[in-house]
Amino acid sequence: MTTVSQDETTRAGGETAGAAAPPPGTADVTTAVRDVARRAKVAARTLATANRMTKDAALGAIADALVTAADRIVAANAEDLERGRVNGMSDGLLDRLALTPERIAQIADALRDVSGLPDPVGEVVRGQTLPNGLRLRQIRVPMGVVGMIYEARPNVTVDAAGLALKSGNAVILRGGSAAASSNAVIVAVMREALEGRGLPADLVQSIDAYGRAGGVALMRARGLVDVLIPRGGADLIQTVVRESLVPVIETGVGNVHVYVDATADVAMAVAIVMNAKTQRVGVCNAAETLLVHEDAAASFLPVALAALSDAGVVLHGDPGAMSFAPGGADMVRATDEDWATEYLALELGVRVVPSLDAAIEHIRTWSSGHTEAIVTKDIAAADRFVAEVDSAAVMVNASTRFTDGGELGLGAEIGISTQKLHARGPMGLTELTTTKWVVTGDGHVKP
Repeated sequence: MTTVSQDETTRAGGETAGAAAPPPGTADVTTAVRDVARRAKVAARTLATANRMTKDAALGAIADALVTAADRIVAANAEDLERGRVNGMSDGLLDRLALTPERIAQIADALRDVSGLPDPVGEVVRGQTLPNGLRLRQIRVPMGVVGMIYEARPNVTVDAAGLALKSGNAVILRGGSAAASSNAVIVAVMREALEGRGLPADLVQSIDAYGRAGGVALMRARGLVDVLIPRGGADLIQTVVRESLVPVIETGVGNVHVYVDATADVAMAVAIVMNAKTQRVGVCNAAETLLVHEDAAASFLPVALAALSDAGVVLHGDPGAMSFAPGGADMVRATDEDWATEYLALELGVRVVPSLDAAIEHIRTWSSGHTEAIVTKDIAAADRFVAEVDSAAVMVNASTRFTDGGELGLGAEIGISTQKLHARGPMGLTELTTTKWVVTGDGHVKP
């Protein structure tokens, strides 16, 4: 029988807010997680009838409470960071995990941005009156109970809860052991704020205390959990996709490309590449491969490679790219493994391509379908790139770092969907709703 390890329980800081102390065996964990889901389902009914003013006030209260509790959260986060360093976590992942008072303030501001967005619940998607007089409306309604399984991202704890609440849903969070101390405090703060506004605390619950067995139980809670969203590395995402009985919205890793076309402005292209690669490396919309048209290579690559090298980026180049490497640049020979890698670090694959077609073919072969960018002055080339590149987001003369819910005006995001069903790209409020048909008659019966 699989049990919840003592190590997992210890890392979670004992009893986690929103969940009882973990029971000893898998069967008991399943029972406990299903009980969490039942409570979430009951709580969601309360929120489904709440008006926008009530939901916005709750989000504002949570934002204020997080800022007030910043010292507690940062102290808990320091425990997670120290554990991560001891366990050999990469600098990029440590950056994802880290919280500061400034980052907490930004997270709170993102919640306030969400509160200022229109409420999608009740929106009429379409409607008509049939020839027989029946009046039809298709309206947006909450999903109900949203499950999140994610790694080392305590900001996701808040983003997921905020978007779920605004869109009328309860949320069950499995944030993983890497951020267990941070998440325990954050969830407790959010639950207290909800209760302070007269809403059920069970709208936000954590199952971190139940370890991996709890995550598996969440995947099996079909009928109690309406949708499950994994967010993290490829292994986590694919495990959830393969094993879940609950419907899954698949988010993807970011093997992201920037293509510098023959006509690109060199200064613009260098600025975009530097921002896409170095502005923040441990995120899914950071560039991992740079493709350069051979006609632009001589003017662009010496400048770009020098700037990247000065920023500490380790460069993996094909022979064409290596021929333009300036003295002192750290460049090693690229392999197929480099083209397939999401580095999440100061590393970048660089390849010189003979044409736009070759760039598109490289992206088709190696992309994870997240975000790709083209830098060009050629409108026809930009149009072809947009039409032929099959990714969730395509940038024209802009950094890949804009594939983000906040940057695109969604307030925040619960993840970047790389699938094509229901939701694709940054998932905000609308993507956490479904629809129902409302049919109004006057004693109509089918003849």
